[in-house]
Amino acid sequence: MNFAIVGCGFIAKKHAAAISQTESARLVAVCDKVTDTMQLYKEEYGANDYNDLEEMLEKEDIDVVCICTPSGFHASIAVQVANAKKHIVIEKPIAMTLEDTTSIIEACKVNEVKLSVVHPNRFRPVVQELRKIMDQGLLGRISHVSCIVNWNRNQEYYDQASWRGTKQYDGGVLMNQAIHNLDLLLWFMGQPKQVFSMEATRFRNIEAEDVSIGTIQFQSGALGTVEASTTVYPKNFEESITIFGEKGTIKIGGTNALFFEHLELEDMTENQIQDIKESVKADPWGTPGHQWIIEDMVNAINDNREPAVTGEDGKNVLNLVLSFYESAKRNQPVQL
Repeated sequence: MNFAIVGCGFIAKKHAAAISQTESARLVAVCDKVTDTMQLYKEEYGANDYNDLEEMLEKEDIDVVCICTPSGFHASIAVQVANAKKHIVIEKPIAMTLEDTTSIIEACKVNEVKLSVVHPNRFRPVVQELRKIMDQGLLGRISHVSCIVNWNRNQEYYDQASWRGTKQYDGGVLMNQAIHNLDLLLWFMGQPKQVFSMEATRFRNIEAEDVSIGTIQFQSGALGTVEASTTVYPKNFEESITIFGEKGTIKIGGTNALFFEHLELEDMTENQIQDIKESVKADPWGTPGHQWIIEDMVNAINDNREPAVTGEDGKNVLNLVLSFYESAKRNQPVQL
């Protein structure tokens, strides 16, 4: 299948690599308003370059378009691509507002094209193992969970482009960094019922938040805490999810949530637990998440099924982030 990329910044490199590593996919075109950014894709992948999206969609034989622009531009581009009858892989967050997200999802439905949102952490080996444990009910009922993303993004990171850290085009630590962990939290725990949040912009010269602390009540009755920041000195400190159940306690953690830091289950022997831990340690990254997303999109088209991470999944986690923002703004709990 023929792929194209719109927006040739940092994250586009991961998409290009994932496409090249997928047997049944090839990169045929790229589009960006800044011509120099497309040189890499011309030289390494033989992609044709375009400054105009409409021209690319008209001239190229494209099956799937990967949207890698700043988040605030996702909606207008995605609707245009869907109307051109092309399937879409869109970077997180799916959009910056629920209205824009709805317009993307509806455009894809009307034009009968597939829509996949890039939440690649779902495909990490440790996350896949945790999902198996959850699906088997080995934790029993859940009392509470903890979600932590304490990372470093220095001022230099935000100064790379004028859109970084803005509320209109980028968002803060919840929208940009912690959204991956929040997606996993919803994947494990189901829908939230109520949130309360406080946020601040402490160290970085940006419009959005660089630190956020929040609580969640899930529909199941379980409670959760969320702690996220880009203010940690001098480098990434922790990314983790801890789940406390009546029959077990599990923590996946490290600086990138790649390992089982704690795994204790009533209905699993020590040898079984050790085997799971060792299998994850042997290959903690596994197949790159973006490659999973690209391969899954190809298979979803061939099998005529929904992609693994749908537009509705992207909308659900965006709704959670926006609810945290609303709660912090109003300084009171928000019902979802």
